[in-house]
Amino acid sequence: MRTRYVSKKVDKDWLNTNFPCMMACPAHTNAGRYVALIAQGRFAEAYRFARDPNPLASICGRVCARPCEAACRRGQIDQPVAIRALKRFLTERYGPDSQRPIEARRAAAKLPFKIAIVGSGPVGISAAYDLALMGYSVTIFEAAPVAGGMLYLGNPEYRLPGKVVEAQLREVLATGDITLRLNHAAGRDFSFSELRRGFDAVLLAVGAHCSHELDIPGVELDGVYRGIEFLFNLNLGYEFTIGKRVVVIGGGNVAMDVARSAAREVLRKHGPTTEAARSKQKAGVTREMAGPSRARLGSNNHEVRIVCLEHRHEMPAAVEEIEEAERENILIHAGFGPKRILGREGKVTGIETLNTRRVFDENGRFSPAFHDGTEKILDCDTVIMAIGQRAALEFLLPEDGVQVSPFGLIAVNPDTLMTSAPGVFAGGDCVFGPSGVIDSVGDGKRAAAGIDAHLRGCERQEPRIEVELLDCHSMFENFAALSRLPMPKVPLEQRTGMAEVEMGFDEQSAMQEARRCLRCWINTVFEAAQEDHNECTLCGECVDACPEGCLEWAPLEQIEFEPGTLVQMRENPQLFAIELGDISAEELGTCKGTAMIKDETRCIRCGLCALCCPVNAISMESYHVASTESTGLIPLRFFDSF
Repeated sequence: MRTRYVSKKVDKDWLNTNFPCMMACPAHTNAGRYVALIAQGRFAEAYRFARDPNPLASICGRVCARPCEAACRRGQIDQPVAIRALKRFLTERYGPDSQRPIEARRAAAKLPFKIAIVGSGPVGISAAYDLALMGYSVTIFEAAPVAGGMLYLGNPEYRLPGKVVEAQLREVLATGDITLRLNHAAGRDFSFSELRRGFDAVLLAVGAHCSHELDIPGVELDGVYRGIEFLFNLNLGYEFTIGKRVVVIGGGNVAMDVARSAAREVLRKHGPTTEAARSKQKAGVTREMAGPSRARLGSNNHEVRIVCLEHRHEMPAAVEEIEEAERENILIHAGFGPKRILGREGKVTGIETLNTRRVFDENGRFSPAFHDGTEKILDCDTVIMAIGQRAALEFLLPEDGVQVSPFGLIAVNPDTLMTSAPGVFAGGDCVFGPSGVIDSVGDGKRAAAGIDAHLRGCERQEPRIEVELLDCHSMFENFAALSRLPMPKVPLEQRTGMAEVEMGFDEQSAMQEARRCLRCWINTVFEAAQEDHNECTLCGECVDACPEGCLEWAPLEQIEFEPGTLVQMRENPQLFAIELGDISAEELGTCKGTAMIKDETRCIRCGLCALCCPVNAISMESYHVASTESTGLIPLRFFDSF
């Protein structure tokens, strides 16, 4: 097949609609591109598109919140493409934790600047990676004994194995001049003013690792834990006391993680155990191996409950997380708030709840209220509070000049992420509140660009685009009829210990799922190739051929043109030369004629209209995005955009 490239001007806003999955990704990963390559079996090439913009691709393949899937146009037809699962498929084959890893990019020539990053979570790691590629010397200060922040300490092993995090971090740290200093806490081992004196720029990426407190009687009792501390202790392998009957307070994703982890701990410590399993425990093997062999999640050998203010449909946790918790026999009491924690001899014996009347007031502010006289008591011996997190910013002093909002968040310029102190940047949960991993990756990339612009005055260039004119375009056979494939999971009766629950796609499943992609970066263009001198004959065959009914003819006098549209047509006549021909923008609405109208939101890129056009007046064009640091995978012939 012949490859032809064309040079033309295209409206930037229109162009962005051709990449909905990429534009929804805070790291601007070209998801559609790697999904299409998976469908063709070009896995190694696909991995590069998934990995190059995102230093935490292997991690995101397991725990990303998937904003790309929410934007996926396939979801308007049936269900979005399983993009996260496809990314995991790639990283399991070529990521740093795989058997045949593909080497990541290496750093540019070294620059005479030193950057300090406080925190080794996703913001800090993402920024360190981009800065190292630019040639900066980076030092990361981490308060914990392990790197990764919430990636390592806050994610249960059954969702994100520690070995995946460790391998990903090793890869990033090997990128360039990056030094990691563990057990170095701001305010304890060094002061913020010391960082300012020793480094050219500072990035605060401390996350939000402090649990919010409940102001109710009984929180001081033995057996009451905070959710984040519970997960930290679990992931660091520390021993702690947990009873047989656990109540988790909270309705978010962290609460689901805490409840599902608690269920495994209850099972491990109180479930029936065979002699073989006891021997393994005595031998000090890992938690995955030490789990009891006869007890299973979903049995009646344990009791973990969730109590949350919100009703079931209002819970902030992801629907799939709620469903998985319920599948693992965790009981959810939605629409209840804790009134007090009950105890005897200093130990928890139960929790008293009230029915929720409201969670937010009429202005949308968090202001829970309850129905009087609806008290109920749940018997329990352990209570874990997972009601939100805040950042620990006590190390910042007034003389440091870093403005902190009344909500306990660092104030920044939203474009550069620079704080009120010149040369000091911040991003992630300590700025925007608790969010997903991919949001933090995006913040790290923005912070790195902001630091680079501050130190060198270099502004990050816009992504480069190429337009490829396709001589032949066709979608995969029966692509519109393919249903989304569910992620394979370990059966409930086989879930023991902290072993990973999701199993990942095999090659056949990944290719089948990838073939559901609508390839939004390919578009129907109603203009003949200039060298062919073909013109539309108004035969209407394209309208008849369209399976989605997104093409129609309409008299010009029946079309209303918004004033803004007319202004754009007047100011950018080169964008509309094909569509308008000899008609000026002023004549629209007064002249007679017929127009072809295309509803691009419904177009599935099948190409039948172009295929059936008897005069070849319809063409298919493909728009490709390449970063400013080209991977060499895309030809460097690009057009200008507005």
